[in-house]
Amino acid sequence: MSDSKNRLGEETSPYLLQHADNPVHWQPWGEEALERARTENMPIFLSIGYSACHWCHVMAHESFEDAATAEVMNRHFVNIKVDREERPDLDHIYQTAYQLLAGRGGGWPLSMFLTPGLEPFWGGTYFPNVPRYGMPAFRDMLLAVARTWEDKPEDVRHNAVSLRAGLASMNVAHGSEAALTDGLLEQAAVRLTGNFDPTWGGFGQAPKFPSTMALQFLLRRWYRTGNETTLHVVTHSLAKMAQGGIYDHLAGGFARYSVDEKWLVPHFEKMLYDNALLIGLYTDAWRATGNPLFARVVRESLDYVIRDMGAPDGGFCAAQDADSEGEEGKYYVWRPGEIEEVVGAADAPLFMSYYSVSDAGNFEGQNILWVTEPLEEVAAQFGLSAEAAEARLAGARTRLLARRGNRVPPGRDDKVITSWNGLMIGALARGYGAFGEERWLSAAEAAADFLLTRLTVDGRLLRCYRDGRARFAAYLDDYAFLADGLLELYVASGHPRWLKESCRLMAEVREHFAAPTGGFYFTADDHEELVARTFAGMDQSIPSGNAVAARCMVRLHHLTGESVDLEAAERTVRAFLTHAVSQPLGYSALLEALDELVHPPRTVALVAEPGDDTPGDWQARLGRRYLPDVLLQRLTVGINPVPPVLEGKGTVNGRAAAYVCHAGTCSAPVTDFDALAAGLAAGGSG
Repeated sequence: MSDSKNRLGEETSPYLLQHADNPVHWQPWGEEALERARTENMPIFLSIGYSACHWCHVMAHESFEDAATAEVMNRHFVNIKVDREERPDLDHIYQTAYQLLAGRGGGWPLSMFLTPGLEPFWGGTYFPNVPRYGMPAFRDMLLAVARTWEDKPEDVRHNAVSLRAGLASMNVAHGSEAALTDGLLEQAAVRLTGNFDPTWGGFGQAPKFPSTMALQFLLRRWYRTGNETTLHVVTHSLAKMAQGGIYDHLAGGFARYSVDEKWLVPHFEKMLYDNALLIGLYTDAWRATGNPLFARVVRESLDYVIRDMGAPDGGFCAAQDADSEGEEGKYYVWRPGEIEEVVGAADAPLFMSYYSVSDAGNFEGQNILWVTEPLEEVAAQFGLSAEAAEARLAGARTRLLARRGNRVPPGRDDKVITSWNGLMIGALARGYGAFGEERWLSAAEAAADFLLTRLTVDGRLLRCYRDGRARFAAYLDDYAFLADGLLELYVASGHPRWLKESCRLMAEVREHFAAPTGGFYFTADDHEELVARTFAGMDQSIPSGNAVAARCMVRLHHLTGESVDLEAAERTVRAFLTHAVSQPLGYSALLEALDELVHPPRTVALVAEPGDDTPGDWQARLGRRYLPDVLLQRLTVGINPVPPVLEGKGTVNGRAAAYVCHAGTCSAPVTDFDALAAGLAAGGSG
């Protein structure tokens, strides 16, 4: 029998702490639990989830809180509970093992059985407490696995060997020698648009995820080609998401995905990474189109993140739960009577008409707010202009948000995750660049400083922070996303510290994560030895760390002139190129990196004397334009370090000057903004 104590009470993860009172003798992943499995020759039951996961809560309530089920678990297994957000390395390995076993995608909770040598031999995801959904009862399945372990060790060994070989084969890259051309990008874009849902936007059918990286790539593709069909795929998708129930119309921010193809019913949890990625995309879409809906989404969502997701010590929290008072979505839904009580009889009919509220409801007898008709049409039904209707709707939203604040809120996972914060730093910086809100820049700089001080030890990053404790060696995503966010912050603020730190983090990636055939492993070379060392370029709910690292290194090369960055970026893209072109929905972030290699970015150096804020004015004006291939550098004579490509480039007769540099050659200086803007517009495509 395994150790007779649940040892999760001293952990920092909110997810692990949720299970600290279970009768299951849960152990955190660590040498003590692993040694017990080896010494007693007991199989490991590994349960991986996260705090905002609805089905994790269901399985916990049905099985892990049940004394009879816990007794079976404790008698036959060493039971280890892992927060996938703290240990994505373990999640990557064992999700892949499940996919090899089941022949389909995985999910959470992940329930895997391992040998004492950590080799997976059986598993699944959610198991019910009684037979249903075509699945066995969890307790019956536990007993079956225990009997197999005792009576058929050869079957266990066969499965373990096969899965270990499968894991090893998936971590090998075969670099492509194909020419890196625009034709590859166009081929991928055609494949992507062929999967577009012309009615509701997005790609495929239910359940429907935002596919942010794919839309970001297609927006860039429109910039290159001017193809209006490509732009429509992006703008239609973003409009439908912003009108749907997946968007929180009162507070701002997006839920993780929609269970239907219409974006109506969300899986209500809100993740920091989804909002960071979507805010960046909506910012760029506003720059490209000027659509006021996109601007409103950016403003509301950034305000939501700063207001509701700020962590107690600094940085941003990981997630908000889907459940409140034990019910999924309870915090977010409404009945008509409550809306009329809060909004008032005069405005309630307009509000309920615009947000499709009915007595029958659209979610378990209640109403998720969503928009199905244009504001102009609804306003006309009430004899109002669109502007007057929106003013009344805005007041109603404010009052309903205040009323909602009196409800029991969903749980919040308040740990700070380095990679997700890196994404949010980038989103805040881009939002500031486009809209000029100083508080967004301040929030980005405060988060960056927090990560570089509280989550950095001897120059090496750590993964998470909570309750004054920074823990776990950082992964490729942590380094790459933070480096990329700092680069966005440098472009937005002009502060050289952020560029210096971005370069340093990428140097750490090249030193500790490099794979021999190009690209980077998920874990560093001095990481804990596991059953496999993951190597992947496919996007999941977040972009691939390899893709973000490659794109960041291309940009650093063009800002600093360091050739080692460009070489590493090209090797990384080539490692996954064949998959990226044939499976663009899964490799869209890598396609963006390929675009940067095929179409090298232009750097615009804005040079001024100390005290001259002309570059700031020019940057603010350029920031309102969609120029994805332009990198801005603000240089102050005698203060900022000057990269080699800009040696000798200064002001013109004391006036601020702009130099446009491309492929190692810089233009003659211009001292007039209109001339600069015209030059950039002329070079924007092709």
